[in-house]
Amino acid sequence: MENSMPQNFKFATDAEDILAFEPPSPTFVSAITYPLRAYFALKNFGLENINPARPAMFTSYHTIYSATDVLFVSEIYRHKGVYLRSLTDDFHFHIPRWRDLLLRFGMVRATPENCDRLMEAGENILVFPGGAREAFKHKGEAYQLHWQQRTGFARMAIKHRYPIIPTASVGCDDALDVVLDGKEVMDSLLGKFLNYTGIADNYLRKGEFFPPLVRGLGLSIIPRPERLYFSFGKAIETEEYEGKFEDEAARIDLRSKVANSIHQQIEMLKDYRSSDQSWSWVRRLLTKM
Repeated sequence: MENSMPQNFKFATDAEDILAFEPPSPTFVSAITYPLRAYFALKNFGLENINPARPAMFTSYHTIYSATDVLFVSEIYRHKGVYLRSLTDDFHFHIPRWRDLLLRFGMVRATPENCDRLMEAGENILVFPGGAREAFKHKGEAYQLHWQQRTGFARMAIKHRYPIIPTASVGCDDALDVVLDGKEVMDSLLGKFLNYTGIADNYLRKGEFFPPLVRGLGLSIIPRPERLYFSFGKAIETEEYEGKFEDEAARIDLRSKVANSIHQQIEMLKDYRSSDQSWSWVRRLLTKM
């Protein structure tokens, strides 16, 4: 098993073309994600809906803190040989070292121009329309989509005639409990100070980027070992909207189809989980802690 980067591994930087990226080998990706896959006893559904010969836009929602989102990329790559280029919120690229790590694994700033270039080149895309707000969940928001009125992903899919594969996951949002969320912080004296000084506007997008305080295993922030379930839905075609990428009604209609598919998959995964007898007694015990 490989434990180091392959010699031909390349990554994009601001000085390099984003199309110069070459993904690491599936063996390498499998090795570095193995601890997460084992810890969460990952189970997949719907891999047969992915056609490696046809580029697609994979659309999903963030789990809390995006804690297991990386596994979407690794599972599709491991099983189907398809490496997703994730469109990522700009604020990630202002964090030293973290930015470098994202670039090493082919993540790209989420701009229309970057998306155009990737899709024109026939790359497979991963988008999270909810952005950071969806990852920095408030209390009671497990498995909720926070897409607001965003239709940019639908616009790009229609423009490039890309099918959209809605994806869902269940497990991670139960592995961490929100103790104090961003809204509570912004309503506090600290939040008033952040607003007064302009920090909230300049750096936290009015508090949207304030990460929640969470509790996982015991009193730690380590996620409890909930079993993680992934679902890859049937492709939603965009031919019926051809030429309508500037039509807001068409974009809203497509967004609704994708969101409805994701909601249905979430409920399917929850139903499956409720009857899943494959959990070990140790895992069941730890998830109660």
